[in-house]
Amino acid sequence: MKPHRQSLYRAFGCAIRGILTAVQTERNMKIHIAAALIVFIAAALLQLDRVSWLFLVLAIALVFIAELVNTAVEAIIDLISPEEHVLARVAKDTAAGAALVAAVFAVVIGILVFYEPVWEWIQSMTS
Repeated sequence: MKPHRQSLYRAFGCAIRGILTAVQTERNMKIHIAAALIVFIAAALLQLDRVSWLFLVLAIALVFIAELVNTAVEAIIDLISPEEHVLARVAKDTAAGAALVAAVFAVVIGILVFYEPVWEWIQSMTS
């Protein structure tokens, strides 16, 4: 039997629906989006260079990816194991841990990228 092949249009639609579902249902996704918007506005106002933008975009993308995978893992676990189970908890906690590691990484990148430009901006305001 030949496997069903989705059209590219339908595949993108499914992916977008998944992202929108995570944004609508997951508090952390809303927080990550708000933080990303603040970072992008600050980067634009400080006129950061391309390399700084690259690191910021990569860090933000990593957080979004980790949060989407975490949401998917939680949904799968809830579907196959609605009752409490030690392995279900391990899977959920581990996926949440991956999202936390990505978020901490993004904060570290943000500090490294923004420290000098923000310090220079503060110095210029006090001079």
